Amino acid sequence: MIGRLSGTLMAKQPPLLLLDVGGVGYEIEAPMSTFFKLPAVGTAVVLQTHLVVREDAHLLFGFATQIEKNLFREIIKISGIGPKLALAILSGIGVEDFWAAVRAAETGRLVKLPGIGKKTAERIVIELRDKAGAGGPGDLGMLTSSGVTIPASPLAEARAALESLGYKPPEAQKLTDAIHKEGMSTDQIIREALKRAVR
Repeated sequence: MIGRLSGTLMAKQPPLLLLDVGGVGYEIEAPMSTFFKLPAVGTAVVLQTHLVVREDAHLLFGFATQIEKNLFREIIKISGIGPKLALAILSGIGVEDFWAAVRAAETGRLVKLPGIGKKTAERIVIELRDKAGAGGPGDLGMLTSSGVTIPASPLAEARAALESLGYKPPEAQKLTDAIHKEGMSTDQIIREALKRAVR
């Protein structure tokens, strides 16, 4: 199991980032909460990681903090919730707000997250209620499969990031159009769109 990586941030395009560790490039998927805390490309960074091994792929997920990683691990234990949906949940709601919603059995807050229906929200509350007491910028470019970074507008990047989190293209466009202002960075657009989505 790869539990932690320390290296140089080579590229970041939500939800994917590329981390160079001793000359080896690790492709890591991360929630938006982690992306908001990342330094500039070319800077050293430390990520808490979780490796998911599947028949067809090894997927590495990265987190800025241990509490995000812990919550991710709790969420993927729930029947019917995989890593991609867990990332979408972490991107749409903060750790403290998530646990507060579980403690108060506020399924309405959870249903506002992409990919979460009423039954899934109820299952989250039921399965995690006992653990809830523990409390428990700029133009980044598009990372291609060849590792080449192609410049993209912050608005286009924000829409792509929202779509990768489970929002349908029309929803992503509606959310970004509603809050986009000239000069906003990709991170700012995504952050405001996610806030608007869970209102």
